[in-house]
Amino acid sequence: MNVLVVGATGPLGLAIVKEAQKAGHAVTAMIRSSQAQFSQGVRTVRGDVLQPETLAQAVAGQDAVISSLGSKITFKRMTILSEGTRNLARAMRDANVDRFICITGIGAGDSQGHGGFLYDNLIQPFLLNDVYKDKTRQEQVVRDSGLDWTIVRPAKLTNGAPRGSGSYRVLSDLNGVTAAKISRADTAAFTVGLLNKSDLSRRTVLLTY
Repeated sequence: MNVLVVGATGPLGLAIVKEAQKAGHAVTAMIRSSQAQFSQGVRTVRGDVLQPETLAQAVAGQDAVISSLGSKITFKRMTILSEGTRNLARAMRDANVDRFICITGIGAGDSQGHGGFLYDNLIQPFLLNDVYKDKTRQEQVVRDSGLDWTIVRPAKLTNGAPRGSGSYRVLSDLNGVTAAKISRADTAAFTVGLLNKSDLSRRTVLLTY
């Protein structure tokens, strides 16, 4: 399968590129800087989700797109994630690319309040409030896109070794759930696995140990 990874230079994006290549997919990493380095066999294409004119080349010929767009902490209203995702979805529709996997995080949408006391009462409201407001808008853009989407919300990401699929929970019903953590390696493996699964189409899922 031809797979475009957006946000490929971030820690999670790099893990996804590695996992997708290991799974035998033909991987294209969308980058903004020519300084980005990937392993042999990974195709790179220059693009920026905030510059819609750069996206046509990136999505052309792809079978699926995985977005792990991230953002820095900010205390100002931001729209990078939602606007960038809107541009990306439009480019996908124009290119007839339907499968879209979008990674957001614990605290977006109805997962707010499920990150544990410290996260819910200190970290998100004081450090990540504007970021997660935009992640919530981003999720709505995905749901309204008309694409074959899945939204993945990882719990707190770690650099730990992969534990395998039997070690973490995949949850849609968050009633009574407090998310803990999950490694980037396990998140990447789960995300890449969605490329060959249809049972989570148009679903939003939380990943946590």
